[in-house]
Amino acid sequence: MKIKQIIIAGALLVSVTTFAQKDEFKALKKIYNKDVIKGEDLAEYKSLSDKVQPLAVEEGDKVYANFYRCMIPVLEYNAIDKTMAPMQIQMALMKFVSPKSITELAIGLNATLDYEKKTGKKIQTDDINETIASFKPELINYAVRLGNEKKFKESAEVLYSIYQLDKKDQENLYYAANYAVNAHDYDNAIVYYKELKALNYTGEGTIYYAKNKATGAEENFNTKSIRDNMIQLGTHISARDEKIPSKKGEIIRNIALILVDQGKTEEAKSALQEARKENPEDSGLIVSEANIYLSQNDTASYKRLISEAIDKSPNDEILVFNLGVTCGNANQFEDAEKYYRKAIELKPDFTNAYINLADLVLKPDAKIVEELNKLSTSPKDLKRYEVLKIERQKLFSKAMPLLEKAHQLDLKDDVIKSNLKSVYNFLEMTDKVKALKEEN
Repeated sequence: MKIKQIIIAGALLVSVTTFAQKDEFKALKKIYNKDVIKGEDLAEYKSLSDKVQPLAVEEGDKVYANFYRCMIPVLEYNAIDKTMAPMQIQMALMKFVSPKSITELAIGLNATLDYEKKTGKKIQTDDINETIASFKPELINYAVRLGNEKKFKESAEVLYSIYQLDKKDQENLYYAANYAVNAHDYDNAIVYYKELKALNYTGEGTIYYAKNKATGAEENFNTKSIRDNMIQLGTHISARDEKIPSKKGEIIRNIALILVDQGKTEEAKSALQEARKENPEDSGLIVSEANIYLSQNDTASYKRLISEAIDKSPNDEILVFNLGVTCGNANQFEDAEKYYRKAIELKPDFTNAYINLADLVLKPDAKIVEELNKLSTSPKDLKRYEVLKIERQKLFSKAMPLLEKAHQLDLKDDVIKSNLKSVYNFLEMTDKVKALKEEN
């Protein structure tokens, strides 16, 4: 008898919970369906949304409980006074919208769409599609604002969520990848780029321009027909079209470079070879591949690729300079000097090339000083001291004109000044030291 009572009591408890759950859902739906949402409505809606979460047991209940909760920012946006200035609307929007809430919105809406597609009951599908269409422009403006504030990671997160809401608009995925790179969030960036590659996204298209007669400013239009219609109406003149080139090569290139940065050498090699097929004239990709071989001590492959890069861009002073840096870091000092001098030949006012070349010239000085510090006052060591002193003088004399040229090109660089002063002091050029001090 007691067992039956327990079972009945349990059944009553479930029944009460179910009724309570249904009442909460009904109240939520009632507020959600209002044409005008007021402050007190929002407060009650949020409270009901919190109460529904732990009560939802069935799959459908869980989906819709999450749907009503993730829609809170949308209801808050709809409650904003739209007669305010656009900037005020944006400021109001930022009080309750965040990258996290937008991510949750995308997850919640997509889960609801998937569930209704599976069950064949389109309860919220049409409303969700309308919400995405109307709310999306504000979300894009928000993402742009975050980007302008240098909040690149947050901007990437928002743009990726917008893409999740509308996967036909792949451009948002492309910009999400770019912002992720700016944020040095390479783990997410490569995921986005790989998805773009899988989609075969190219970004190719045409921008349609015409000049506004009233303002004199050139404006762009989404379609040719809209632009041509404005010209026929007489509000615009001077139509022109601008082709948007394919971004496919750039995407593959960025995938390869991120893999290099992540140290995934074998995968990076394959990606770089693919990127080079898409970008045959990009000598930077050849250098990136060469650097992988250099890190693996494969000098032969490294030199072969470097030669290929120089053949493709013999007059690119930045490439030549970077090759000098790479060789210097690999202790290939003769090659480094050759590339720095070539960079100066191509660009006589290349300040950094003079600085790096001077540093290269002075590099042996560290070993000389180390040896000097070990010498004693014995006759033999004193004789060695004089030899080393002459060697140092030769080094400093060779570096001096390079540092002087760098200083001439950049009079405000304190590091150049300090190094030049040290050279003058060692060579006992007191007049030049005094002149350098007087520049301050």
